[in-house]
Amino acid sequence: MQNAAPSSTPSSADAASLSVPQWMALLQSRDAAIQALQHQLDWFKRQLFGQKSERFAPLPDPTQLHLGEMMPLPATPATGPSRTVPAHTRRIAQRDLAAGSDTLPFFDEARVPVETICVPDAATAGLAADQFEVIGEKASYRLAQRPGSFVVLKYVRPVIKRLDTQAISCPPAPVGVLAGSRADVSLCAGLLVDKFAYHLPLYRQHQRLADAGITVSRPWLTQLAQQVIALLEPIHEAQLDAIRAGRVIAMDETPIKAGRRVEGKAADKKHPGGMKTGYFWPVYGEHDEVCFPFFPSRAQVHVEKLLGLSRAEGGVLLSDGYAAYASYAKKTGLTHAQCWAHTRREFFEAQTAEPEGAGAALAQIGALYAVEAQIRDSKLTGEAKRLHRLTHSKPQVERFFDWIERQFQRQGLWPSNPFTKALAYARERRRGLEVFLTDPDVPIDTNHLERALRAIPMGRKNWNFCWTELGAKHVGIVQSLIVTCRLHGIDPYTYLVDVLQRVGQHPASRVAELTPRQWKQHFADNPLRSDLYAIDAG
Repeated sequence: MQNAAPSSTPSSADAASLSVPQWMALLQSRDAAIQALQHQLDWFKRQLFGQKSERFAPLPDPTQLHLGEMMPLPATPATGPSRTVPAHTRRIAQRDLAAGSDTLPFFDEARVPVETICVPDAATAGLAADQFEVIGEKASYRLAQRPGSFVVLKYVRPVIKRLDTQAISCPPAPVGVLAGSRADVSLCAGLLVDKFAYHLPLYRQHQRLADAGITVSRPWLTQLAQQVIALLEPIHEAQLDAIRAGRVIAMDETPIKAGRRVEGKAADKKHPGGMKTGYFWPVYGEHDEVCFPFFPSRAQVHVEKLLGLSRAEGGVLLSDGYAAYASYAKKTGLTHAQCWAHTRREFFEAQTAEPEGAGAALAQIGALYAVEAQIRDSKLTGEAKRLHRLTHSKPQVERFFDWIERQFQRQGLWPSNPFTKALAYARERRRGLEVFLTDPDVPIDTNHLERALRAIPMGRKNWNFCWTELGAKHVGIVQSLIVTCRLHGIDPYTYLVDVLQRVGQHPASRVAELTPRQWKQHFADNPLRSDLYAIDAG
C-alpha cells in the first residue's frame, strides 16, 4: 500500500503501462488525499460556523427508542423483577428576580449598598395617623445601576500660626501610592481591574473619565498603569518562585501579538510594519497559583529559563504533547505527565474521518473522567485517591491501549488519516498518560490551567495586541495576580487597594506574604482601604 498520492496524474502513455494493482494503489492514494482535504474543510467550516464545544454525543443505541417513536403496547401486563431507584437531589430553581417579588436578597448585604424606597398605600390616602395601624411590612428587591462615577478627594490642610512663638506650620499632604501623583490608590486599583479583569482598554476608560467631566491625558493613564504595575512586579516574582518550588507544575503556552516588526529585515518583508508574535508561558502550581511569564518565541530554551535546570527530586511536569516539555523533562530528570484532554481532542477532531472508531475512543476516555468525578464527589485525597484510581482507572487505561493496538492491526488505515494520527498520538504518549494513576497529586489533564488562562484570549479580543514587549510583560504580571485572586475567592479590587499601600513598606524578605494566597491568610480580614472608603462608610 502506498503512503502518499503521486504528485501528478500519469500521462496517457504512462497510464497504459500501469497494471491493475498499480491503478488500485493510485486510486486508494487519491481517495486518502481527498479524505484528508475533506477533513480540513470540515474543520474550517466548524471554526467559522459551528459550535466550538467538544461535548461528545455518542451514537444512538439501535436497541433504544428514538425521539418520536411510540413504545408498542404489550399484549399482557408485563411482570418481572423490579428495583428501587435511589432518590436524587434536585436543584431548586431560582425565582425570576425581574419580577420584583418578595424574595430573599440575592446579594451580599455587607458589601452592596441598599437604597430604601417607601411605597405609600393608596388605601390610607386622606386618613389620619390614628385611623390605621401598620402591622408589618413586605420587601421586594430590584437590581439598579448608577453610571460609573468618580470622586475628587480634596484634602484641606490648615496653615497654623502660633501666637506665642509666631511659628507657622502646615501638615503635609497624605502620602499616596505614587509620590506626587494625582491618582488615589482607589483609581490605581480600579484602572487595573477594569483593564485586565473586565477587559476595558485604557482609551475607553479615558472616554468614560471625559464623560464624567474629568480632563486627563491618555498618556497619563498609560504611565499611571506602568508605574503601578512596576510596584506589583516583586509580588509576581515571589508568586512565580513559589510555583517553581512546588513538586507538581502544569505548563502551557499561548500566543500574543507584542511589539512591532523592524522594517527591512528579510523575515519581515512579507508583513512590513506588522506585529511580532510572542508567547505567554502560563505555569500553574500545586497551591492554585498561576503566573503568565512572557517570552518572545515558542523555543524550548524558554522552558529552561523559566523553570531552571536544577529541579527537586520527584518533581512532575504536566503538559500537552509539545516536544519542548518532553525534552526539558528528559534533561532534568522530571517525570513528564501528559494531558488526557489533549489526547481526547485528537479523537474528537477525527470523528468526521472515522466516526465509529473515534466515538469508541471518546467513550473509553469518558469512562476515565467518570472515575475522576467519583473521586471529586467522594472528596478522596492522598492514598485513598491513588487506590481508587488503581482499582477503577488503571484497568480502563490498559483496555484503552490494548484497543489502540488492535486498531493498528486493521487494514486500510492510512497514516494521513486523522484517526490514525490520533491513535499514534495516544500510543506515543502512553507513559506520560499513565503517570496520574500512581500519583494522587497529578491531575488527569491540564484543564485547570486552560481555565485559568482564559483571561489571555478574552483580553486579546479587546485590546488585540501589546504595543511593546514590555507591555506584554506587564499584562502577564497583572493577570497573574488577578487570576490567582479569582482562584482563591478574593476580590481583586480589595486586594490591589491593600497591597499597593503595603508593598512600599513591607519587608522585602517577606514579600511572599503579599501574594494572593498568603495575603488571604495574613491581611484579608482587615485590609487597608482608600480614604474614599471611610467617606462612603460615613
